Amino acid sequence: MNPSPILMSPVAHVHSARTEMTDDNWGEVISKIVLDDQFPEEAFQGISDFSHLEIVFYFHLAPAEEICTGARHPRGNKNWPETGIFAQRGKARPNKIGLCIVELLEHRGRVLYVRGLDAIAGTPVLDIKPVMQEFLPRTKISQPDWSKELMKNYW
Repeated sequence: MNPSPILMSPVAHVHSARTEMTDDNWGEVISKIVLDDQFPEEAFQGISDFSHLEIVFYFHLAPAEEICTGARHPRGNKNWPETGIFAQRGKARPNKIGLCIVELLEHRGRVLYVRGLDAIAGTPVLDIKPVMQEFLPRTKISQPDWSKELMKNYW
């Protein structure tokens, strides 16, 4: 059974000096998230009360021919085990959806200034949510050693 397609429109777009999809050094990247005209400025009302936001975005430049639906070596590194696409966070995923928790630096009108967004200039933003302590994991997080090595220079 094929599921019905889901149609979405961006709520905002990313403006950033980063224009290429690279894998590392995102920690100090400052990006602007600009609310699309279809939404009133009030959509951001109260957002400055939060220190961090979750940004849901679309990897719009991820090549279709690289989409993985099964298992692969993360970043193509044969030293790391083949892992199912849903056990890694790469951009070449079936629905090309990215998720990142960012630090909110400033809110000015229709623009959010954030640090640490791993999305490039022009990236469509699908949703923006405040980070609340109560939604973070309540138990210890565990992950394999290869993923720690992969993330060593990410931020």
